[in-house]
Amino acid sequence: MTTGTTKVGSAVSVAVLTVSDTRTPETDTSGDTIVDRLKQAGHRIADRKMCKDDFQSIRDMIAAWVADPKVEFVIVTGGTGVTQRDVTPDAARSLFTKPIPGFGELFSWLSYAEIGTSTIQSRADAGVCGDTIVFLLPGSTGACRLGMEKIILPQLDLNHRPCNLAELLPRIKQEQPPHED
Repeated sequence: MTTGTTKVGSAVSVAVLTVSDTRTPETDTSGDTIVDRLKQAGHRIADRKMCKDDFQSIRDMIAAWVADPKVEFVIVTGGTGVTQRDVTPDAARSLFTKPIPGFGELFSWLSYAEIGTSTIQSRADAGVCGDTIVFLLPGSTGACRLGMEKIILPQLDLNHRPCNLAELLPRIKQEQPPHED
């Protein structure tokens, strides 16, 4: 039996962070888009927060969710551009135990069809942080829609073939992060 694109009982738990110096909970259309798409697919929202474009605040929030066994995936929107205030990828990458470079590459390729060469201004990214997978999306609602519909939701769907991150999650959780020598 399925609900949306997700098998019953296969819902994952996702925390959502919006990084912005200007948005409020009432104007956070990007965060709303992410949460709405996740709920429509039958997934659980473990937590949802907002924080300013501040390296340590972003890093601390992601780290707290990575340490929480109830959070399986984290999706961050905002702060992925090239200005001085855009530090989301830098903060998140400091926690990555395994980068997933294909996410940013695929996002740019898909985004090119919508916004052309302006896609180079995005530093969309993803990585494994211990046993939690973290996705970084730009702050625009259109970018969140694109990333959710074309990449993230299919990867959270156990029915997606030939493989998906949801089915790999138990193996990711059993693996220990690499040891530094």
